[in-house]
Amino acid sequence: MTGPGPAQAAAGQAPDHPGTPDAFERLWTPHRMVYVGGTERQESPAGESTCPFCRAPGREDADGLIVRRGEHAYVVLNLYPYNPGHLLICPLRHVADYTELTDAERDEIAALTQQALQAIRAVSAPQGFNLGVNLGEVAGGSVSAHFHQHVVPRWGGDANFLPIVARTKALPQVLGETRRLLAEAWLAIEREG
Repeated sequence: MTGPGPAQAAAGQAPDHPGTPDAFERLWTPHRMVYVGGTERQESPAGESTCPFCRAPGREDADGLIVRRGEHAYVVLNLYPYNPGHLLICPLRHVADYTELTDAERDEIAALTQQALQAIRAVSAPQGFNLGVNLGEVAGGSVSAHFHQHVVPRWGGDANFLPIVARTKALPQVLGETRRLLAEAWLAIEREG
């Protein structure tokens, strides 16, 4: 069976059935559904949270990809980074919205953001950053039940042809190495400051 014909595609109609060939190669990642679909904090039968941002602080830093811990918030590498050094700054408390943060949580998230920019600059000298918060699923929040802020380093040409032509993102550094370098830079900045 072939994909939709030109008239069908132009009309915006779907292929005859799932699995019908079309112009896209697909990389199936069903393991991400726990991450993508986990918008509500749920408890496992053992009473443990399934929220990845609630579980991470209970792990060792290297295992949980935690770069820095604070009193009310922490910094963790994104498991699915847009670029090397893509960090998430999360409150320890499970809250969904910016308006639910306490003053102490909000202030520490702001301070950790400033420190994150310094640490990333020390490690990889990006030319710019994207900082952002996606509140709610419709805004792009894949774990919308736990507030988190993105810190994404950017370089000229970092959005090259690969994602467009091959639907692939090349990341030149493994997460463990990125975590180690950022954690070391963070400590050095703290000692200097």
